[in-house]
Amino acid sequence: MPITIPELEYRRVTVADDVALHVGVGGEGSPVVLLHGFPQTHLMWRRVVPDLARDHTVIVPDLRGYGDSDKPAADSPAVYSKRTMAADVVALADALGHERFALAGHDRGALVAVRAGLDHPDRVTHLAVLDVLPVPDMWDVLHGADAAVAFHLYLMAQPPGLPEKMIAATGDEFFGHFLDAWDAGGTTIPADVRSEYLRASRQAVPSIVADYRASAGIDLDHDLADRAAGRRLGMPVSVVQQDWGAVLGYDAARLWSAWAEDLDHRTLDAGHFMAEQAPERIAGVLRELLER
Repeated sequence: MPITIPELEYRRVTVADDVALHVGVGGEGSPVVLLHGFPQTHLMWRRVVPDLARDHTVIVPDLRGYGDSDKPAADSPAVYSKRTMAADVVALADALGHERFALAGHDRGALVAVRAGLDHPDRVTHLAVLDVLPVPDMWDVLHGADAAVAFHLYLMAQPPGLPEKMIAATGDEFFGHFLDAWDAGGTTIPADVRSEYLRASRQAVPSIVADYRASAGIDLDHDLADRAAGRRLGMPVSVVQQDWGAVLGYDAARLWSAWAEDLDHRTLDAGHFMAEQAPERIAGVLRELLER
């Protein structure tokens, strides 16, 4: 039996000509969309959903290219650009009847959420970002031996062919490395959920690589153009991160303040999978954000 989040009802929602998303919807009230990271699926929100669904409509999709959502061929860089993936989120909200919605994303999903906030400011009421930097800042701060923690960014940035073959040949080891290395204490992700993440990732190698490759190309171009134009996020923004700045030598709050006009930035003593490790604290951050 597939693993599901009990509070959600599942459906497939068409968001583009060749893409339908696997999405869970539950609860009642103002809508909140939750986007997952790598190498995960919507299941990463399983411990946050019960809290939010008490008084919000919670919408939890697998991103295009991940989980049980469609995985179109990456025949152009735009297919997995964050601009395209953000348009998926807006189309999903439209299909479910929501003109405006709050949006929270972790890791890759956070990059999609930021792009949605920049491209669709009239649609996103509040924005939460978990443990990531905007694309240009991410590349700017990665330097020296400490940046080896992000080796996968450089691997998947290479031209099509070699990264896909290397990762497909060692799928469980590759994706399992990140599940283990980023699971603080090794107890956050239960065995059945870990197996589901590995299954979903094994069948999505080309699309996952294309998503990452976009961040070294088309996503970077889009963000640099916005930075040069002075475009900023106008809605209330909450950013929650590990203290990566202390390791890599940057001021995360300062970097984010250049992108967000109304910013609440916090560092959290938790692992990268913070919505799974510290769900009560993440749910609390989201509730505080929604009250701003």
